[in-house]
Amino acid sequence: MKVSKKTDYALRALFAIAELKGESISTKILSENIDVPRRFLENIMLEMNNAGWVKSIPGRYGGYALAKDANEITLGEVIRHFEGMIAMISCVSVSNYEPCSQESKCYFRRVFLNIRNLTAQILDKMTIASCLGQKPIQKEDIYKEEFIGGLGI
Repeated sequence: MKVSKKTDYALRALFAIAELKGESISTKILSENIDVPRRFLENIMLEMNNAGWVKSIPGRYGGYALAKDANEITLGEVIRHFEGMIAMISCVSVSNYEPCSQESKCYFRRVFLNIRNLTAQILDKMTIASCLGQKPIQKEDIYKEEFIGGLGI
C-alpha cells in the first residue's frame, strides 16, 4: 500500500498540530513547518475540520488546533478517509470491493487479505499520540540487513 500525497500531508499536519498540545497554528506557518503547499493544505484542513479531527480558531491569532484528543485519532481512520481503502487490491476491500473473474480460483488473494487484515490492525491501534511517543526512524533503520533481499519494499 502506498498512500497519496494528500494523506501524507494530512498526517504531517495532524502530528504537527498535536505537538502543540492545544495551541493553534495558522495554515501559513503550518505549511512552512511541514513543507506542504499552502493552497493544498487549506483544502486538507477543511476536510479534517469536517471529519472532526481539527477545529478552526477564528481571529488574528487563530488557525487550527486538534478538535479531538490525540489518543482518539487513529492512523487507520485518517488513511481510510483520504484513501478510501487499506487493501492493496479491491477484491479484498470491505469499503471498495470490486469483484474479479478469478476470485474462485485465485491463489494469491488470501495473501492480500492477510496483508489487509494485519495492516488494518496495526493502523487502527496506532493513534496520533502513540506515534508521537516513538522516536523517528533513521535511514539506516530502513536498510536493516534482514530486509536487504526484499528489493522494492
